[in-house]
This record gives sequence, C-alpha cells and structure tokens, in this order.
Amino acid sequence: MKAALFLAASLALVCAASAFVGGALPAMTPRAASASAVSGLSMMRHKNRLAKLGLPADQRKALLRSLTSELIRHGRITTTHKRAKAMRDPVDHMITLAKDGSLHARRQAMAYIHDKELVHALFEQAPERYADREGGYCRVVRTMPRKGDNSPMGIIELV
Repeated sequence: MKAALFLAASLALVCAASAFVGGALPAMTPRAASASAVSGLSMMRHKNRLAKLGLPADQRKALLRSLTSELIRHGRITTTHKRAKAMRDPVDHMITLAKDGSLHARRQAMAYIHDKELVHALFEQAPERYADREGGYCRVVRTMPRKGDNSPMGIIELV
C-alpha cells in the first residue's frame, strides 16, 4: 500500500512538472494509481452457489458426505441452517441417482456415500417412495438458535 501511495505521489509530481514545462502527460489520480498497483483485489462471487461453510474444500466435502449419509440413514437431522441448505443438493442428487437405478448410478452413489448397505437400501426404497416427485426431496425448517453461540439452527428432513 505504501508503494502504491508513493507511486501516485511521484506520478503527480511528474505530471505537474511536465505541465509546467509544456509537456503533456496523462493525469493519473491517486485512487486509480493505488487500485492498479494493489495486486490482491477481491472479486465478487456472482452466481457461485456453493456455500463455503468456512472450511477448506476437502473438509467441506467430507462434512457434506457425512451429513448426507446420516440424513439418508435417519431421515431427519438437526444441524446449522447454512449446513442444511448446503446439503440439499447432494441429497437430491443421491435420490435422483437411486431413482435411475442403473449400475453406473449405483457406482456414482457408492463413490459419494461409502456405505454399501446404505446405498443398497436407498436404491431399493427411493424409486417407489419418490416416483411421483421430480425434485425437492428434502425440506429445511428453521428452529431455535443454538444455545452456546446463538447460531441459527435448522432441521433437514426427507419429504
């Protein structure tokens, strides 16, 4: 940041001196100089739907896998509202794979869930349970905030 301000100040002096001599250099404002000199600009995350959950990618993937497995196993779990909203997509994808029922879909589900008995039960029960539904297989309901840190909690359940 100091380098950017120094650059802006030196450019202002050069421009003032050249204008005095009669030369014509393009005037550069200190704001434009500092914005171009600073390299760590953060961009907006337009249309990036993935909730990062404050975790690195590998930990986030492992968390979503385990939460998805437990939701399919128990049918309803209580977690933070952000985690519940983040796991809707993987749960819907696993149920869609189960409705397909092909060997390739079963192998894709096994690659995500890692529990052979759970995948087998899902592929047996999901096609008849969700035959008339084209998506939206789980519902997220807000509950009371958590007692220790007041974070918003929610219940995610299979419909």
